[in-house]
Amino acid sequence: MQSTIIQKLLGHRIIFSILFILLLTAPLYLSDFRLNLLGKFLAFAILAIGLDLLWGYTGVLSLGHGIFFGLGAYCMAMYLKLEANAGGLPDFMTWSGMSELPLIWLPFQYPIVAIILGVLFPAFLAFVLGSLTFRNRISGVYFTILSQALVLVLVTLFVGAQNLTGGTSGLTNFETLFGIPMNEASTQTMFYIITVVVLAAIFLGCRRLVNGRFGNVLIGIRDGENRMRFLGYNPSAYKTFIYTLSAAIAGMAGMLFVLQVGIISPTMIGIIPSIEMVLWVALGGRGTIIGPVIGAVLVNAAKTGFSESYPDIWTYFLGLLFVLVVVFLPKGLTGLFETWKARRKSQNVGKHVDVAKSYR
Repeated sequence: MQSTIIQKLLGHRIIFSILFILLLTAPLYLSDFRLNLLGKFLAFAILAIGLDLLWGYTGVLSLGHGIFFGLGAYCMAMYLKLEANAGGLPDFMTWSGMSELPLIWLPFQYPIVAIILGVLFPAFLAFVLGSLTFRNRISGVYFTILSQALVLVLVTLFVGAQNLTGGTSGLTNFETLFGIPMNEASTQTMFYIITVVVLAAIFLGCRRLVNGRFGNVLIGIRDGENRMRFLGYNPSAYKTFIYTLSAAIAGMAGMLFVLQVGIISPTMIGIIPSIEMVLWVALGGRGTIIGPVIGAVLVNAAKTGFSESYPDIWTYFLGLLFVLVVVFLPKGLTGLFETWKARRKSQNVGKHVDVAKSYR
């Protein structure tokens, strides 16, 4: 039994190491355009891991994770915009008749502060919202609707505050990071490698988190919250912590996204993108950590491929893909693999039984 567990762990480590090496060496065999696309997909995968912690393991469905992603992205974009303007007013502020930098923009003159705030802002908002809702036992569809309403409110604020956020156009035209030109191929390769390293660190950290006692508590809350409460646990505290952690991870993903794409706007963080994020997790297989990574990369790769090959009808192909997964793969792609593995195991057991009977 113990040797089987050790072999399983070694197998997982070998697979992870191979995938990590393949991703790290991608600049050697992918064009600059494809590498940039893959880096964007991996940033989405980071967000999907955080969402899986919340939905897959804790059972809390959020349709508002786009706003946490957006807060992190805007924090990084604000610093990049100021650096592109040498600390002066961004162009959209000048067009709005402003003469000095708003107070809320002042901290983003410093890159380290911008990076820290890109994690803390989403985490703080999630902590406040989670404390108010989970403590009052608001869950299920009611929390889902509330999270969606949060997206509507904040996106409306981002669009309306033209002089602070750039309105519907968002923030773009970034030139340098720490004085390094962002559009050069070597810089984009560096951003890609940073994204791979962050993805690996978050994957391993979250995997370790859910494979221990803490993960068992989360699953217990997902499957029977009242029972866990009777056992002496405080589900609201656990859900608030996971919601906050998930938002912080989404903020990190947003910052990495901006570095590679070079733009962030309200349309990228609205309701539709938030729903797509949930679909990534569902397609890959929730409650598995690796499933959301697979789902985020495959869905966005399919989205890109369909739009390139069939620009007029690519949305129908994507919709058909989701329908097929929901109908035939309710546990996602990783669920298909688990089913295949279980069948193979049962077949092997049957063979051993037949062999044993033949010796009787």
